[in-house]
Amino acid sequence: MITAPQPIDMTAIILTRNEEANIKRCIESIRSLVKRIIVVDSYSDDNTIDIAKKLGAEVYQRKWKHYADQFNWALDNIKIDTKWIFRIDADECVTKELDSEIRTNCNEHETDDVNGFILRYKVYFLGRFLLHGGWYPFLKLTIFKSGLGRFEDRAMGEHIILSEGKAITLKTDCLHYDFKDLTTWTEKHNKYSSREVIDRMYVISHRKNLAKLDGPLENNKRFRDGLYYKLPPFLRAKLYFWYRYYIRLGFLDGTQGRIFAFLQSYWYRFLIDAKLFEKQIEEKN
Repeated sequence: MITAPQPIDMTAIILTRNEEANIKRCIESIRSLVKRIIVVDSYSDDNTIDIAKKLGAEVYQRKWKHYADQFNWALDNIKIDTKWIFRIDADECVTKELDSEIRTNCNEHETDDVNGFILRYKVYFLGRFLLHGGWYPFLKLTIFKSGLGRFEDRAMGEHIILSEGKAITLKTDCLHYDFKDLTTWTEKHNKYSSREVIDRMYVISHRKNLAKLDGPLENNKRFRDGLYYKLPPFLRAKLYFWYRYYIRLGFLDGTQGRIFAFLQSYWYRFLIDAKLFEKQIEEKN
């Protein structure tokens, strides 16, 4: 008789707002992996809370400011006594292979200076995984030892910063599924663009004090906070599309790759520049 593996000493934290389309799959993918699942909800008006509670999650509710603020609130106000913390989004899913790799690495690095794990994410968009255009793998530091990690206080482009030790990158993909429609996607990214403007002002005023990230995450941050914003406004959105779609071969992902690259650049990145321009006008008047 084969017995199911026991949960490891880990707490998962999921931030939600109207995630009834995604939350069940997310929780079910980690139920056997973690000891405790905490959902911090921003007053959903769908069935997110009911679904989470039925699946055994603890649910807290708090008004949303931004991701870093919400997650750090959970760290500071919910008593968490597990060895590890797993930041996972409602639209993400842990495979059996990743489950096994997480277990192995948590056991192997329980007492050394490896205090965090960077996960590789594969994005599912309009019916297919995006494997080109530089979208894959998308890297995030999402697992860390309790008390040794928290988000930098940024409205956008936030990352978990380790107070000591180092992070290593795991090899198995975490799947990013979002079964909401394009209307929801554009509404969400419209809000993201406003947060990006706030964050851009923060970066300009705090450039010398920005935290240094682990490994490849630092390179991504330097590109976004540095090189990208040195390019001319509006033109950089066009260049971003060309870079993602042609140079990084985004066209190999077919129609979905074209839509994703167009929305991320000509729509989302262009909208950010438009809002930055609007901000400049407001400051002059």
